[in-house]
Amino acid sequence: MESGRTSSVGNDILGFDHEGQVVNKPDSHGGSLDWTKICEKSSKVITFIDLAGHEKYLKTTVFGMTGHLPDFCMLMVGSNAGIVGMTKEHLGLALALNVPVFVVVTKIDMCPANILQETLKLLQRLLKSPGCRKIPVLVQNKDDVIVTASNFSSERMCPIFQISNVTGENMDLLKMFLNLLSSRTSYSDEEPAEFQIDDTYSVPGVGTVVSGTTLRGLIRLNDTMLLGPDPLGNFLPIAVKSIHRKRMPVKEVRGGQTASFALKKIKRSSIRKGMVMVSPKLSPQASWEFEAEILVLHHPTTISPRYQAMVHCGSIRQTATILTMNRDCLRTGDKATVHFRFIKTPEYLHTDQRLVFREGRTKAVGTITKLLQSTNNLPSNAKPPQIKMQSTKKTPPRREDLSTAANEEAAPTGRPTSPHTAPVAGEDDVEVQDGNKENKAGSGAVKLPLCRVSGSKAGLEKGTRGGFHPCDQDRLGSMRGRAVVLRNAGAFGGNGSAGSTG
Repeated sequence: MESGRTSSVGNDILGFDHEGQVVNKPDSHGGSLDWTKICEKSSKVITFIDLAGHEKYLKTTVFGMTGHLPDFCMLMVGSNAGIVGMTKEHLGLALALNVPVFVVVTKIDMCPANILQETLKLLQRLLKSPGCRKIPVLVQNKDDVIVTASNFSSERMCPIFQISNVTGENMDLLKMFLNLLSSRTSYSDEEPAEFQIDDTYSVPGVGTVVSGTTLRGLIRLNDTMLLGPDPLGNFLPIAVKSIHRKRMPVKEVRGGQTASFALKKIKRSSIRKGMVMVSPKLSPQASWEFEAEILVLHHPTTISPRYQAMVHCGSIRQTATILTMNRDCLRTGDKATVHFRFIKTPEYLHTDQRLVFREGRTKAVGTITKLLQSTNNLPSNAKPPQIKMQSTKKTPPRREDLSTAANEEAAPTGRPTSPHTAPVAGEDDVEVQDGNKENKAGSGAVKLPLCRVSGSKAGLEKGTRGGFHPCDQDRLGSMRGRAVVLRNAGAFGGNGSAGSTG
């Protein structure tokens, strides 16, 4: 707030009555009218979408231009600062998306006359350049306003206003121009409804709310729409609980209008920007891959297959990979047909949709020509669902595991057992260790080689193992004159303590 930079997409409205007068007048207490009263008193309402001017927030600005579908673009230029780098960036973005532009030069009250003239000269030169090919017109009086407003939709004419918000100079000309503007597109209510989602909210007491623009058709209260695509490309039926437009509750919205919908029985976390709500008549399909004709506006080096960048297309904002293209590589100014694939989720696209392809200083614009792989299946390069890894934390070995390990070590070196004590399946082996060898530290088990004692399961349960008992240590120790080390006699069913006898 202290810097004065816009970092997000802001909205405000300006209302005109039937005489062309501005409705947005402050009340007697110094406060401004709320949106509800402005809409009630107005015969025409203009919505301003405030976008970020700083380079740091260029991604947000591109999203505002593609996702909010503005009819016109008002380019603000500070007369004392002049034409800066981001002015050219934003002008190029408006030209790429075919949005008509008019320029407003501000702060003329504090700018020296020579600096103002220099700024206007640079601005006119920029608009006449081969990249823009606009016809700049300095608006000085009401006649100029009428001429420029009537020819503005041709996209060639670019009016330039010089205003001061402090003194109010030429503000009446700008307001008159805004009142004379009309919407560029017409919509039919008979078309199947389609609504693109720009943002999501969770309102206490209401639930999940989505806001966006109605692209075509008519949406009424309690209509059932298909919401999607989800990460798998599916569309879910969803009911519209309530509709708000310009902060006012309404019963229906038409094509070209912005609105907010309260939805039933869905969590905010399952909705993302770029999803759409469409009529079930459309039978929508999500696309992983698409082809587009693109023009590279700027790239430091070359673009080749497997290159990844952010694709802005309507309210869709997702990274896509170039799979193939009809040229080996692309440089600044090149045109090509490119085959893209989305990285994360499939999207709902149309042919002839405009897109902006951006990554760092790289910028390209284009039009979608063909949709590919319009299925609900995962793409060929999709990762399989991840399996939750088991904990790798080491646990101390159990006694059964230790005895099993002892069996494996004793098997090749152990003496053959007598025919009277044949081993049974699942037996444990007890090994006797040489007295002159030290136990390895931290081994967890005492090695007792050269002696195998086996017993039945029943004998183990009774505390004996095939006739062997902890009390027989003397007999075991006398074998080949070796020392017996029994670390835990209780393991064999007795209660004796570990000891050694010779």
